[in-house]
Amino acid sequence: MTDGKSNSTLGRLFAGLSEYVFHSKLGVVDTELVDYVSDLLLRCSRLDGLMRVRQIDGQPASQVVTMVQEAEKRVGEARREVHRHIGDYTLFWSGVYPEALRELRSSDSTDQFVNYCAQGKRAYLIASSIRSDERSAPGSLLQRMSEQFEMCAYGLREIRREWERKDRDGGEPTLLI
Repeated sequence: MTDGKSNSTLGRLFAGLSEYVFHSKLGVVDTELVDYVSDLLLRCSRLDGLMRVRQIDGQPASQVVTMVQEAEKRVGEARREVHRHIGDYTLFWSGVYPEALRELRSSDSTDQFVNYCAQGKRAYLIASSIRSDERSAPGSLLQRMSEQFEMCAYGLREIRREWERKDRDGGEPTLLI
């Protein structure tokens, strides 16, 4: 968490788990990417973080198809932010709760035909190509998120396994947070 945004207990937990999984288990040394994933977990742990994109009528866009349509209606920084959110949203669900995507495929949702991995990679790539002064998510980082989408999703699954293991074991966490 290089930006010092969150000193909350949850923020420290996500930072510790992200660093442990990505650095120790996966051997990823890209600290900017690991910090981004940690911050993504914190943003997506709140419903308002998941439902940031609004439709023209003010309703939240809760399906990727709708978010893509909203992104196409916007220009510049606003378009970049929606595509970045699509990348974050698809990565979060693909990594942390992939079983929810399997259930989605059997529902009447318009997202049942969406390949979350392909759409997330595409969204990060589009966001990376739009110029911005955003320091927490520079274009080069978003491009790496696109290129490393599958690895990041796997890392998020490992983070979930770690927090579930700690819950199951009921003991003290093994990480220093």
